[in-house]
Amino acid sequence: MRRAGPAGFSLIELLVALAVLAVIAAIGVPSWQGLMRDTRLTSTSNEIFTALFHARSEAIRRGRRATLCTSADGEWCATGVDWHAGWMLFEDGNDNGRRDAGETIVAVSGARSGRLRITGNDPVRNYVSYVPTGMTRTTSGALQMGRFTICHGGRGRQIVISASGRPRVVAGVVCDD
Repeated sequence: MRRAGPAGFSLIELLVALAVLAVIAAIGVPSWQGLMRDTRLTSTSNEIFTALFHARSEAIRRGRRATLCTSADGEWCATGVDWHAGWMLFEDGNDNGRRDAGETIVAVSGARSGRLRITGNDPVRNYVSYVPTGMTRTTSGALQMGRFTICHGGRGRQIVISASGRPRVVAGVVCDD
């Protein structure tokens, strides 16, 4: 015999459906977070990698030193801030590794939000400078080799700058966040 009235779900059917949905969400959310973390790592390391190649090509094209430095405001180089605060690329006409009035800004990248960290070891802590031969040099003329470490959620990547000035990406780095 059929009941009169609208057909619907019983309370037990609704609770079972909610339990199944909760299990699927519990499995999917950590995977989604991991995917987002890996995407941020990849895009940020690609952006730094591209900025280094851009600096190298600008130095070669212009026939003058091009410097990529940490910058919190996009106008002036800043020491004491890490690369996640932002950076800028400029034509370094007087070869001092700092942007001075009248030196052309070529590109700027703003600060990164969240737990993403970008640090450079001592040789590239504050700047990377390319000379017209396409090699990296400090302001004193010494070779400038180093590495950037990009970390987020315990995982990371490194960008290593070789003696020739060419950067390469190393994936699978474990970080202490």
